[in-house]
Amino acid sequence: MRLANFILANVEPILAEWEAFAATLAPGETMTKLALRDDAQAILLASARGMQVDQSLAQQEGKSKGHGIAGAKESDRLDIASARHAEERVGSGFNIIEVVSEYRALRASVLRLWRKSLPQPDIDDIDDITRFNESIDQSLAEAVGSYTERVNRSRQLFLAILGHDLRNPLIAIRMGAQLVAQENEDLKSSATLSMIGTESKAMSKLIRDMIDFASTWLGSAMPLNCEPGDLQMLCREVFDGFRATHPQRTLHFNPRGDLTGNWDAARIRQVISNLLVNALQHGSPDGPVELSAASEGPAVVLSVHNEGTPIPPEALPTLFDPLVRHVTVESSLQRAPGSIGLGLYIVREIVNAKGGTIAVASTAQQGTTFTVRLPRQLGLKATSAATQKPRDNPPPKPIAAEKSKGARRSRTL
Repeated sequence: MRLANFILANVEPILAEWEAFAATLAPGETMTKLALRDDAQAILLASARGMQVDQSLAQQEGKSKGHGIAGAKESDRLDIASARHAEERVGSGFNIIEVVSEYRALRASVLRLWRKSLPQPDIDDIDDITRFNESIDQSLAEAVGSYTERVNRSRQLFLAILGHDLRNPLIAIRMGAQLVAQENEDLKSSATLSMIGTESKAMSKLIRDMIDFASTWLGSAMPLNCEPGDLQMLCREVFDGFRATHPQRTLHFNPRGDLTGNWDAARIRQVISNLLVNALQHGSPDGPVELSAASEGPAVVLSVHNEGTPIPPEALPTLFDPLVRHVTVESSLQRAPGSIGLGLYIVREIVNAKGGTIAVASTAQQGTTFTVRLPRQLGLKATSAATQKPRDNPPPKPIAAEKSKGARRSRTL
């Protein structure tokens, strides 16, 4: 019996095996028989009937790459059933690996059952197996595409809800505090309102970091909106703000050369701010923190330096990972409000989105320096002025570190 005819005649045994396998996957343990089978029957029938239709070499090549035959009735039905199956699996909690494994199990089940029914191999078997594999590959490609689209829609909805539901109450709190402050000049009330304002700003930073993290962790690139500007002015704005809020610390700003280019001002401020907070938090309380910005041909180099205990080697591999901390008493005492361990991760994502690089050097003798190299134009790789040669943009790697006995320090914000 030809494979297509076998499938049509044995839909129920094949579906029983599909159902049994799907039930072994974690989301399927509590699903009904109907839910486990969902569109499997439609996929099988469309596949088998499509195999009975003659196809050209071009159509065969297209199907081997996972593409259906435009306008072909059974091919269209297969695409529709496959997309619907993926949508239902997303809603049932299946991950993409589990969806793919269903197709792998289906392919194996059909061929095994069919082979058991054959008295002996036939020359047509090779063509039948080829056609069946093409059909399964087409269905799988459609299912994966539909699954990915559904996940992307869910991701965007999640981020929109997160931003709306977190920001709106905070905006109301801040506006209310501002209105009360304007109407009440009592010193005690002013101090309380000032505290509300400070904590609201900390919450705003926390919300911004959470949304940035959720966006990049779910697969989206860090969005940039670059416009012509002067990086020196951006650095100066952030630096002056830190100097005003940390009067007890020694801070220096050293700009050198032409720092104009195309920059996303808000994101650049994030980079500078996060690196300065990191230096203030982990550097020696009595040592200076230095922000430098220098021109290097088509790139601009930012660096933030602090003195103090160096980063231990064991912390370097996870230095830019989100939500990872190597906490000590010193770092926990100085931890910034609204911090959940995302600062350096967000810095890295912004730098990568700009086509730049970030690295860190840390020794007991020379202190710790984070160096960010950013191309002036979006899409151009940042290069060293000494070579002016293009290079790849790998994930940031630590340049150097000296071992510190007994130290386990965090370099995340």
